Amino acid sequence: MSKVSVIIPTFNEENVIGDCLESLSNQTYKDIEVVTVDDGSEDHTIDVIKTYLISHITYHLYKQAHKGSGIARNLGAKNAKGEILVFVDADMTFDKKFIQMLIKPIISGKAIGTFSKDEFVLNNENVWSKCWNINKGLPLYRMHPKKYPNEQKVFRAILKKEFDKTGGFSPIGYIDDYTLAEKLGVKAVVAPNAVFYHRNPETLTEVFKQARWIGKSEYKRRKIKNEQVMRILSLIRYLLPFTLIHSCIRVLKYRILKYFIFKIVYDLAVEISLIKSFFGEQKYK
Repeated sequence: MSKVSVIIPTFNEENVIGDCLESLSNQTYKDIEVVTVDDGSEDHTIDVIKTYLISHITYHLYKQAHKGSGIARNLGAKNAKGEILVFVDADMTFDKKFIQMLIKPIISGKAIGTFSKDEFVLNNENVWSKCWNINKGLPLYRMHPKKYPNEQKVFRAILKKEFDKTGGFSPIGYIDDYTLAEKLGVKAVVAPNAVFYHRNPETLTEVFKQARWIGKSEYKRRKIKNEQVMRILSLIRYLLPFTLIHSCIRVLKYRILKYFIFKIVYDLAVEISLIKSFFGEQKYK
């Protein structure tokens, strides 16, 4: 049986990390260690994590100054003892067979790394969570479109020896988890039936904070080499007239009036991050 290291970066996650760790402690696959790396939390995240250090699963806690999730994951991977690394977020919970199914293609030799399309919204009854998925053009209860490719850039699990070849995640902000595939020249392969749940922002404050983080790397999603041109095009996309047009279309389709408020808050946060990116604002949360 291959040992698995589950790596979780945390930053002010006191309200969600407990559920995440609890679901990992109930996995059918038992040869796992959980490596949490706290990225300078200012709340009680570390206190919550410490309550799980006495669990039957091996837990490790590392701390660093606030440098971002990419660097936190790299620190976790450096200290991991497993042959397979699994990268998850603190606001996720997992079906009891999640690890077992996620690593199955790796253990069988069919892939060096995997991801799961069976990612569902944990809090889809919340109106702001619904608005989040509407904004992304997704079904209200899923984190991926129904017709999603069987290969993608974000690795949920990967052989440690392959991860080590890359030197880890590049610390570029919101999309730093794309960088492994770019370095390896290989995409993650789908692992069927690896079911897990991911929490969307459920207050306007959370929406604003998450959108600010996304906005710090928004311009990097565009396939234009000139960075300044990418920033300007992204700024135009989130201007108020386009926000209102987009909102009207989505409100008519989904009949959720609060989406107007959501979209204004979301786009404003992204605009602020894009403007500050001209002045070198840090790209992590």
